[in-house]
Amino acid sequence: MTIDEIRDNFALLDDWDDRYRYVIELGRALEPMPEAAHSAANKVQGCASQVWLAKHVSRNSRNEPVLTYLGDSDAHIVRGLIAILLTLFSGRTPQEILAADALAIFDQFGFREHLTPQRSNGLRAMVERIRSDARQALATAS
Repeated sequence: MTIDEIRDNFALLDDWDDRYRYVIELGRALEPMPEAAHSAANKVQGCASQVWLAKHVSRNSRNEPVLTYLGDSDAHIVRGLIAILLTLFSGRTPQEILAADALAIFDQFGFREHLTPQRSNGLRAMVERIRSDARQALATAS
């Protein structure tokens, strides 16, 4: 699924209860994260819920680093937010990750008005973790 498909599906839902249900369904479709990946190193700090992001760095045909993620949370809505983030970022180069404005995309969906301050802070923490991984991958690649 692409971010455009998620955006289109989201636009079809007028009611925020339906939108929340859709986000939760996206979270249920996440690839399962192995129990061993629920580690302190993968835990995202700054989230009210427990959140884990496990990254794998590989190389594409141009020998650029590519970051791929698995994510999980103990909160259903947060798992859905992770699913949207991974649609945006997983399988991308550091340059693509750093060029994307995930928070602006979440604002387009209307999340700014419909997430609690704690969830918004957690979302920012997840985005910053992925951006930090991208900066680190760029530094290591040179």
